[in-house]
Amino acid sequence: MKEIVIREGSIDDLDAALTLIQELAIYEKAEGEVITDLESMKRDGFGEHPAFGFFVAEESGEILGMALHYVKYSTWKGKCLFLEDLIVSEKHRRRGIGGMLFHRLIELAKERGVKRMEWQVLDWNAPAIEFYKKYQSTIEPEWLNCKLVFD
Repeated sequence: MKEIVIREGSIDDLDAALTLIQELAIYEKAEGEVITDLESMKRDGFGEHPAFGFFVAEESGEILGMALHYVKYSTWKGKCLFLEDLIVSEKHRRRGIGGMLFHRLIELAKERGVKRMEWQVLDWNAPAIEFYKKYQSTIEPEWLNCKLVFD
């Protein structure tokens, strides 16, 4: 079996990242919601003030999954690492890749000295919920997501 490598994502990985993001949107029944494009990801992730970072899982030059993250701030806890997307291509699931990416994020959180890691999961996504429960994560049903959308 070939080795799966978890590494920092580069600007050259953004095409593969966008493919994974589209795959996730289809899975989450929100295909038309993705408006991010390659140029905006290049600008936002690799400009003067990067808004995000990401890790990729790679095997023999193929990107199998990714974890996109950024730092947010809690007035109660301080710096937090937010996991925006943890995606493993459907054809590569059940190989431990999600766990490898998640472990790398935990390492990053500890390296940066953040107080917690946060993410969202859809209430109907039972496989993801079970995955996160394996890490003794807290799922908070009392918090509701709010957003404003600007066109």
